[in-house]
Amino acid sequence: MRSKGHVSLFLAVLAAVLSPLCLGATTYYLAPPPKGDDTNPGSLESPWATLQHAAGVVQPGDSVFLRAGSFAGAHFTTSGTAALPITVKAFPGETVEIDSDNPNTPDGINLEGASHFIVEGLHINGRTRAGIRAVLCENVTLRGNRLDSNGRWGIFTGFCDDLLIEANHTSNSGDEHGIYVSNSGDRPTIRDNRIWDNRANGIHMNGDASQGGDGVISGAVVENNIIFGNGAGGGSGINMDGVQDSIIRNNLLYENHASGISLYRIDGGAPSTGNLVYNNTVVVADDGRWALNIKNGSAGNRIRNNVFYNYHSFRGSIAVTADSLAGFSSDHNAVMDRFTLDDGNTVLSLAEWRAQTGHDQSSLLSTPAALFTDPTRDFHLREGSPALDNGETLTEVMTDLEGTPRPLGPDFDIGAYEGLGVIFVDGVESGDTHRWTSAIP
Repeated sequence: MRSKGHVSLFLAVLAAVLSPLCLGATTYYLAPPPKGDDTNPGSLESPWATLQHAAGVVQPGDSVFLRAGSFAGAHFTTSGTAALPITVKAFPGETVEIDSDNPNTPDGINLEGASHFIVEGLHINGRTRAGIRAVLCENVTLRGNRLDSNGRWGIFTGFCDDLLIEANHTSNSGDEHGIYVSNSGDRPTIRDNRIWDNRANGIHMNGDASQGGDGVISGAVVENNIIFGNGAGGGSGINMDGVQDSIIRNNLLYENHASGISLYRIDGGAPSTGNLVYNNTVVVADDGRWALNIKNGSAGNRIRNNVFYNYHSFRGSIAVTADSLAGFSSDHNAVMDRFTLDDGNTVLSLAEWRAQTGHDQSSLLSTPAALFTDPTRDFHLREGSPALDNGETLTEVMTDLEGTPRPLGPDFDIGAYEGLGVIFVDGVESGDTHRWTSAIP
């Protein structure tokens, strides 16, 4: 005979499983014609044909699974709830292409005031403006989408609070950025994305006070992103205009053609202040600007455990203008011997930088060849790397880009990766197993 405790637990689990169903949540399916038809009931056996039809039907808690094939984009205005979000996603294991703009805007998927919404696993290429656009919303999740060669942006959001942009691939945006978070949307999280070869910024965050609101993005988390080959048209790997009290950690930026990480104010409602820049690896291409760029009164930023290197002939690691030095703090970084306090008009050595600012007293000079397993494509630390065990202990960064716990040795390592990369000799893994993983393609 079951005990009362077992019965209570069974009833609780049953209630959790059935509650969305009892509230009317439904799972719908789409498939291309001829199997898909909008006169069908939208079941697995008799799916709908168009995503815009689904947009007119879905209610809180509903899920829409797209079967393999190509579909036109869609414009959504219905919100879910915190307990019952609306989900639109590719059927597990199947490839879904969004091959035309939605009927209302020149974007693939458009969420217009549609909150508590999840878009997952779609391939959206070649749209006129953005692959995915989400505005005037909250608690939107954009996860695992592939967005390539869209006209202006891979992902664009505006006035969207508590946003999660996670594990997307955004590449080859024609005019601007891979991911653009704008317009006073607070507490965004941008993590685990791979962002490459976009014309302007990899990630751009801009409070843009001219569009209303306070013009400040606060409480952002930008972590574990791999960002490379962006900025042929200008910008930064990670660009922050009017971003405050946020953390930028465990990001790998390499071969970007403009700045690495930039904190500033042009359009934002206030300077980018009070941010933490921790354990990033930033290696700038030979046609780029400074690895870390702070200006326009962006005071109070704290910089720790980063690799800042630059292949440019005279630009270098850190550029901070005099109006951004109040409350600025930088140390335990791996750098090159080039710093500036006047946007590059005067270049300081590390010794001169230390003497004039008091910062980076425990930072070290190094090169990619000394730091990394392969300085051209694998930015894990090599055996004997001076970045090993030379970082500062940071409670805000207890794992690395790949989720490896910090520290593995006696102290934190510098850069986005904790511990050693694997070295292969004649196809056989060798070397220290302090930490190993495959190279970045």
